[in-house]
Amino acid sequence: MIDPHLWWYVTRASAIIAWALMTGSVLWGILLSTRVLRRIDSPAWLQDLHRYLGGAALVMVGLHLVSLMLDPWLKFTAAEALVPFATDFKPLPVALGILAFYLLVAVQGSSLLMQRLPRRFWKFLHRASYLTVLLVSLHAGFTGTDVGTWWYRAVAITLIGLSTLAVIVRMLAGARFGGSRAEHPQQKRSLIVVSVTTVADGVRGIRLELPNRRRLPAWQPGAHLTLHLPNGLQRQYSLCGDPAERHHYDIAVLHTRESAGGSAWIHQNLLPGMTIEVSGPQNHFAREPAPEYLFVAGGIGITPIKAMIESLPAHQVWRLIYAGRSRSTMAFADDLAARYPGPVRVHAADENDAVLHLATIVAEGSPEAEVYCCGPESLMTAVAALVPAKRMHLERFVAVRRAAPAAEPVLVSCRKSRREVLVPAGQSILTALEQNGLPVLGSCRTGVCGTCELRVVAGAPLHLDSVMDDADKDRLRIIYPCVSRASTPILVLDV
Repeated sequence: MIDPHLWWYVTRASAIIAWALMTGSVLWGILLSTRVLRRIDSPAWLQDLHRYLGGAALVMVGLHLVSLMLDPWLKFTAAEALVPFATDFKPLPVALGILAFYLLVAVQGSSLLMQRLPRRFWKFLHRASYLTVLLVSLHAGFTGTDVGTWWYRAVAITLIGLSTLAVIVRMLAGARFGGSRAEHPQQKRSLIVVSVTTVADGVRGIRLELPNRRRLPAWQPGAHLTLHLPNGLQRQYSLCGDPAERHHYDIAVLHTRESAGGSAWIHQNLLPGMTIEVSGPQNHFAREPAPEYLFVAGGIGITPIKAMIESLPAHQVWRLIYAGRSRSTMAFADDLAARYPGPVRVHAADENDAVLHLATIVAEGSPEAEVYCCGPESLMTAVAALVPAKRMHLERFVAVRRAAPAAEPVLVSCRKSRREVLVPAGQSILTALEQNGLPVLGSCRTGVCGTCELRVVAGAPLHLDSVMDDADKDRLRIIYPCVSRASTPILVLDV
């Protein structure tokens, strides 16, 4: 015979465990939505844990409902366990618990359908998890048979305290970053060109705003925008203004000699009052905390580094080496030199007979200094050869030619969509996924912007992009399928 008290114990245990799992899921959701831990964590790992906790909470709630119906003392019917106010036993608190169950089902369902739901609707539905935890707390506080015990009070205080902390962190992070994750980074918006100015020979400074000067998504130094030009081209440009200014974006565009139509179109056609499609901001060049920084910029590569420098606290130790052909072509050179005469060194080739000795410059700093470099490929290659990879940070907008073996067909298994796509040797993984109607986004298609980032579940990717260091991509388990392939016959992607 089964102990008649068994289901009473199962009911109590499953309820407490479900409550704890829901709280943990909300906490991990906060880390995902605010990126409080930023680069020291793996977004994919957090996402998996968030899903696991939410799914496990739903399983435990289901066990809780079943045990209520099997408990010989409570003898809940299916209607009483699933329909609000169908029971005479504490009808309001029980109804709150039933409502929390349905909200939890909706939240978990929205997670499974995330790629197919409108972004705003998914966000609205997913935020019901906060209400779910609140309802569960009220349900537990008024229906639990152990409410008066010390251990129950300790558990309740801990879980409610953690939930409250999570909401506070979300509110503070939302106020600071303005909900920068509220929209997908590749969601297009129409911005008005407020001004076009000359900031150096061949360089135009462009200010963009939303109609009626509404607040724009927040960004951090190192971020870039993607401009969707009327001639069909998409080009990425670093933000170089003040991240605290939420009503406009500032970029600077160099008219390159070998322009394929992007910078040439902007210099020849873009005028104040025009409207242009923009997506972003995105950031693959974020500044990490460090005791000291060495910034190396070449030409227009100063744009992301300018924003980094201006965001540093007054006590921060840093140096800037800014190289270019001539001072007249070096955007913001005179302004930076005047504002920071100590740490800024401007090296204009037409003013200096001496060669810029990068090895000496790098050796002058602390061995703990983080090095950020943006500019011509020759400059970045030279600096990277002098700095350990763990301290080197590069930003590229032109793809590096990378040696690779002859392309082989690869079978891509899509975990979320439960589909398989055979990618032939002559086709990119991104194109194959798009042609099969899978929810992926692409922009530059040359492996520099990072728009098409996907999570690798299994298999070994063959990285051919220029977004970040290969070791970092392997650590984060990500791939940029616009150019990268696989070194294994099968690649499992989280799409």
